Amino acid sequence: MTANYIDQHEPPPSTLEEARNRRERTRASGLSPNFWYAMEFSKAIKPGEVKEVTFWKRPIALFRGKDGAINAISNRCAHRQVKLTAGEVIGCRLHCPYHGWGYEGDGRVTHIPHELFGRDMPKFKVHSFPVQEKYGLIWVFPGDAELADQVPMPHLPELHGANPWHCEPVDFEWKAHHSMVLDNVSDYTHGWLHRKYEPFRDPVLTRCETIGDTVHVEYQTTIGAGKVINAFMPRKQVSSNSIHLAYEYPYHTSNTDDWIKHLIVTVPVDERNSRVFFIFYYKSLNMPFFNRPIPRPLMKLALNLGNRFMVKPLLQQDGDVLEMEQTGWEDAWNTPLAEMNPIVKEFQDLTIRKWKEYEDSVRAKTAKKKRSVRSIKSKGATA
Repeated sequence: MTANYIDQHEPPPSTLEEARNRRERTRASGLSPNFWYAMEFSKAIKPGEVKEVTFWKRPIALFRGKDGAINAISNRCAHRQVKLTAGEVIGCRLHCPYHGWGYEGDGRVTHIPHELFGRDMPKFKVHSFPVQEKYGLIWVFPGDAELADQVPMPHLPELHGANPWHCEPVDFEWKAHHSMVLDNVSDYTHGWLHRKYEPFRDPVLTRCETIGDTVHVEYQTTIGAGKVINAFMPRKQVSSNSIHLAYEYPYHTSNTDDWIKHLIVTVPVDERNSRVFFIFYYKSLNMPFFNRPIPRPLMKLALNLGNRFMVKPLLQQDGDVLEMEQTGWEDAWNTPLAEMNPIVKEFQDLTIRKWKEYEDSVRAKTAKKKRSVRSIKSKGATA
């Protein structure tokens, strides 16, 4: 196979139009903002606190007023564009550090603590984002706010009811494009990387099928094969010899025997950075050596310890190689394609398609707005 090499000092394509193959188009794609994304842990922002999060190069200020309500607005002051997260929360307003302009949760300026030079309170406003809290996380809808009520948040029925499953999410910030993260989580051919922990063993791909906006993946494999992980697996209740995974755009899910599941929310920060929330939830786990379920009151402690000493170190192995993959992509993006796993193609095709749909919708909305403006001007000129 002959490659058409380009000067390696040239940056990789940044748009779908510039890209020449599927890998380039994938790396040029963002994730549609017209979905709910976990952006921060609820416990990370207490009343009176503010923190910046970012979705695809757009900084957002999350702040919690004294009433406990969480708010999400653009992280810039309407006055001089200073970052609002450098300011402070007073009462239920977020105040800019420069002139003290105070912002409500809907983005309106309602307090200016200096002379107005004989003017009434100006009607300035920055963009606000729909925001909710669920599963211990703060979820933001960074796209078209008019669509927020039409797009459901991820619903995990196992975490509701009288006896909810056990869940302690973890997150990572990785210097890698979001598509690399998504490729990784269903590509079980990388078991070599995790041979210290063996979260799965001897995987054989049995299904890879795209239906609508979901790629379904199934493997025959031993889940929790490593000695330490295996000690916690309830083998009497769970055969764990197969797993169903899915890229349910833009989320990733898994199901092991209706006993262990996960939801992964990948937040694209920009072209080379992602924040990833792993929401693992378990019906029960066993006490090592006793082959009995861990008592419910102890599950939170068990999961926190498991996250610290097993889950996070295991997943950080993925983060380390994904950051290497990102650097490799930037240094050698025009090298020949060398992918064999069919799920990667299906995942990338879905990412590209949905990003193109989003870009097309933005163009259509912009064109419609321009036509409306021209029509108003035309009517005004005629009158």
